[in-house]
Amino acid sequence: MKNQFVFVVSILVIIGAGCASAPDESKKPEYGSQKAVSKDSMPARIQVPLADASTVLSRKEVPILCYHQIRNWKPSDSKRAKDYIVPPANFSAQMKWLADSGFHTVLPNELYAYLNNGTPLPSKPIMLTFDDTDLDQYTFALPELKKYGFKGVFFIMTVTLGRPRYMTKDQVKELANEGHVVGSHTWDHHNVKQYQDKDWITQLDKPTRQLEEITGKPIQYFAYPFGLWDQQAIVQLKQRGFLAAFQLSAKRDQTDPLFTIRRIIVPGSWDPGTLNHFVRSSF
Repeated sequence: MKNQFVFVVSILVIIGAGCASAPDESKKPEYGSQKAVSKDSMPARIQVPLADASTVLSRKEVPILCYHQIRNWKPSDSKRAKDYIVPPANFSAQMKWLADSGFHTVLPNELYAYLNNGTPLPSKPIMLTFDDTDLDQYTFALPELKKYGFKGVFFIMTVTLGRPRYMTKDQVKELANEGHVVGSHTWDHHNVKQYQDKDWITQLDKPTRQLEEITGKPIQYFAYPFGLWDQQAIVQLKQRGFLAAFQLSAKRDQTDPLFTIRRIIVPGSWDPGTLNHFVRSSF
């Protein structure tokens, strides 16, 4: 038990967490009825009156997993790097465990409607997110998602589009056409806490327009680079019509929880048992 405790603490430090203590399972609110929300019935731009922060915070959090690279480790990969690189065999095992355990993937529109007005989610909801536009997300992760009927959220860093080892515009468009959600992850992954003046145009406005041109759909969800955010960023995102934003596992903002939705980075060493522990205890 001592070794397990040390492992859990070390993982939280690695992923830059500040994660709140796991709530008492017996006191967690429910997701609503077991009837799933039809994705086809969700409008392109949801018109749901914003709930107050306390209402959003009172709803049970949905587990949201964050992936980066999905490839085998190389001798040159550092210990730190391996926490962001999930070997394909591990990723496959995790997806199979989620499917065998009865999890249903949900997309941001569904999460947004649930957090705002309690629109029911399917039983055992989970969200799968992918950051940074890595090509292996398309070549390997996408077929695994298809195998189980899962849908994902791909946060695109537009500076990398078409570069070696990254997705092309056509591949991003294909993701959107197949029912996955494309979100913004800035132009070149700079920390939003350092933005000034025209940086918001470079890092938010131009990438948003480009992604909307590629997908033909509104870009309404954002993932903070490094999971770092501040109040200025929230204001800027709201002014630009974003509906929600995703950080990592730090405590949610008590005023704007929709713009500080928590995720957990899945380290490359996790097996389904470890994933199970964090999914059940961290949200």
